[in-house]
Amino acid sequence: MEDKTLLERITVNPKVMVGKPVIKGTRLTVEFILNLLAHGATAAEIIGEYKGLTQEDIQACILFATKSLENTIFMPLAVEKA
Repeated sequence: MEDKTLLERITVNPKVMVGKPVIKGTRLTVEFILNLLAHGATAAEIIGEYKGLTQEDIQACILFATKSLENTIFMPLAVEKA
């Protein structure tokens, strides 16, 4: 699926979830889905838990995060000790 088509699955509306990016037609934020994945949930488990969610929705969340970070300069969260 093309990036544009995937990204159309994500929407931002100040009246929904305080303007956080969500999967269109849901109140599931991109942040929430990515956090589930980061903590070991599989796409299949997430899809099974949230009716109507699709594999493409999960992919859209990952792509949205990727695109959001493309031009970001990072500062270290902690300084490594020598």
